[in-house]
Amino acid sequence: MIETIQWTDEGVVMINQTRLPAEETYVTCRTYQEVADAIRTMIIRGAPAIGVAAAMGVAIGVAKANPAELDAQLEVISKELASTRPTAVNLFWAIDRMNRLYREVRHLPFEEVRDRLIAEAKLVRAEDIEINVAMGKHGAPLVPDGKTVLTHCNAGALATAGYGTALGVIRAAIESGKNIDVYADETRPFLQGARLTVWELQHDGIQATLITDNMAGHFLRAGQIGCVVVGADRIAANGDVANKIGTYSVAVLAKENNIPFYVAAPISTLDLTLASGEQIPIEERGAAEVTHVFGVPVAPAGTLVRNPAFDVTPNRYVTAIITEKGVARAPFESSLRELAGGTR
Repeated sequence: MIETIQWTDEGVVMINQTRLPAEETYVTCRTYQEVADAIRTMIIRGAPAIGVAAAMGVAIGVAKANPAELDAQLEVISKELASTRPTAVNLFWAIDRMNRLYREVRHLPFEEVRDRLIAEAKLVRAEDIEINVAMGKHGAPLVPDGKTVLTHCNAGALATAGYGTALGVIRAAIESGKNIDVYADETRPFLQGARLTVWELQHDGIQATLITDNMAGHFLRAGQIGCVVVGADRIAANGDVANKIGTYSVAVLAKENNIPFYVAAPISTLDLTLASGEQIPIEERGAAEVTHVFGVPVAPAGTLVRNPAFDVTPNRYVTAIITEKGVARAPFESSLRELAGGTR
């Protein structure tokens, strides 16, 4: 299995996803500031993986903090990590989880506080892998045998601690004996589909075909696609889904062609505090990601650019949401809350 992120004695080690597929290199973050920078610059990306990184960022920050100023320093650490990317709710979920634990153990000697937080960060990682495997088992029966699965962006092992959400469903379907292959949207402008999803599927020996984003409608209409499976960065209480920009277009095209559109995401991606997707903050990234491809300009100098990193797919386009606790269907207001156990 691809090792996306690990806690080591040297620091937080993560695969550098900005260098894939050309180079498989790893970055070691020795401070919480370096972890925050890795999240911000997309060395690590994908909502569950960001959550794991944030938990480890809190732990490494506390481990290097001044014990006499721990309360104040934890607040600074948490704010720095929380400022990195606004859309993926797993980031805030992980920071909150670490802060809750700190409040429970802050009365203990510093060494015990440090060790408890490090252990919790490791647990977040281990739980994420277990969650993804469980999600795959729930989702595998939904994937039709003998068909192609279309996916958008990267929601695989690289977007998680391991196994993956959307690609975890695909992996589980193949492990159950189904004969399927994958069409991967390239996912402009950061090309996560081309650079990451195809590389990851090839790494696992799963047949993958790369298509440009604007080819999705053609193949959805052609009858070869059996279903669409994507991940999510935040899901509102009503089942509206924020995911990588372009997901909404794919969902509309899938519904037009009567093809099931599935979202695979852990319970930690639910934000039941938000009534609908209209309230989800959408990250806007720099113009150079659009005007340049790998440093090469593809637009005139001075071109005005909009670069939202995510869009929101209304719940009416979502066939089902696959979680580690089961599959939610409309009405999502009740089914998601039931799966979440009334939390968040």
